[in-house]
Order: sequence, then structure tokens, then C-alpha cells
Amino acid sequence: MTKFLDAIKILIAANIVLYVITFLVPGMETVMFERLALYFPGNEHFSYWQFVTNMFMHGGFTHLLFNMYALWAFGSPLEEMWGVNKFLVFYFVSGIGAGVIYTLVNYFQFNMIYQELTSAGVTSAEITTLLETGKYGAAALSSFSEARLVEFYRLFNTPAVGASGAIYGILVAFGISYPNAKLALIFLPVPIAAKYFIPLLIGLDLFSGVTGFSIFGGGIAHFAHIGGALIGFLLMWYWKIKKNHQPDQRHYGSD
Repeated sequence: MTKFLDAIKILIAANIVLYVITFLVPGMETVMFERLALYFPGNEHFSYWQFVTNMFMHGGFTHLLFNMYALWAFGSPLEEMWGVNKFLVFYFVSGIGAGVIYTLVNYFQFNMIYQELTSAGVTSAEITTLLETGKYGAAALSSFSEARLVEFYRLFNTPAVGASGAIYGILVAFGISYPNAKLALIFLPVPIAAKYFIPLLIGLDLFSGVTGFSIFGGGIAHFAHIGGALIGFLLMWYWKIKKNHQPDQRHYGSD
């Protein structure tokens, strides 16, 4: 029997609709990103609902395509196993958690640079000008590399978009549930079991997030990926403990 509610199809449809509105409706791209993408707290465009809405925004067609394919490929067996409600809980908890962890990491990095700037004698007014315009004075440039100042500006002004955090939670759940399923990277076509493939993928994100070097290109929120994977793992661990502590439902009696 066809399910009345198919969570993955609805999620994919919602992502496609918002993509169409954002990029194909004239004048909507800026409005959609300012309202729904996840901005740094303190930025004038930041709102708390963005921890949810950013999951439905994407930076381009390729970004959307890869995320929706992964949602379908790895999420379908999980939805079949868990049911709609449990799958949606897992998806949104992983995605929101990814956004929170990503924001916390950015907040730490931002404050670290901010403290370094003030310690170097850069005034609050100069820092505000840098954050608002991207322009910096001689005092800042004499103590910091241009790349460091650009990073400071980027942390404050560049929003995060995409379902990748939730997808990484899905990947972890898939790897735990189907550890021996064979998967393949595009650049490594030899099939690898999920229990090896998924930790490798997360490890690459961790390496890229820490070093700033990414084999997949720039503009990737690596710590959102790691955050989604971590939340997905913790949720799977919690559900396993909860299941193990449930009382035995079998009834025993005399024949």
C-alpha cells in the first residue's frame, strides 16, 4: 500500500520549491537568503528560525542535487525502518544540531580574532567598519594578514545554507544500521563498506575544517557536516540505550 505521507518526497519537494523561488523568481534571491539562510548571531539578518529554514536553502543546482540524492539514497531505508515520524525527528534534530554546532564554532573563531584585533590596538569603530564594509585600516593590516581579516569578515557576513548537516546525520544512521552496505566515492570507484566509508568521509571534513584545505573546493561548511554527524551519532546512541532499558513486553504464565 502506498504511504499516505512520504517524508523524503515531501522534504525533496520543499527543497525544490524553495530553490525555484530563490533562483527563478525575479528579485527573490536576496530576499530569500536574507530571511532563510543561517547568519552569524549579531548580524542584522540573523533570526532564530534560520536554524530550521537554512536546511531548505541551497547555493546552486549541484548543491541541491547532491543533497537530495543523498537524502533519497541513504534516507529511504531509514524511513522504511523507522516510519515517518521517527525519521522526521531524526532529520530535523540532526539538521538543527548541525546549525547550532556550526554557529558555536564560528562564534569561537570570530571572538578569537576580535580579541586579537582589540589587543593589537584596532578600535571598535574600525572593527565595525570592517564588518560592515570589508574595508580595514593600516592598524589592522599591520598586525594581521589580509587573509585573516577576510576570514573575520566572512565569519560575520557569509550565511550557511543546505541540508548537508541533516544528511550527515542520515549517513551516520545508515552506517550504523547497515554497516556492511557497499558504497563508492566518485574519485574512488572501488566499493567500500559503509562502516569504513562514512568515517572516512567525516574524517575528510574534520581535516578540511581544521586545516582550511578542502579537496572538494571552497565554500563548504565542514563543521556543519561534522555537527550533523555528531548529533546523528548521539541520537542513535540514545535510542539504543532507551531501547535496551525498555521493560520486556512478553508475558509469561501457566499453560
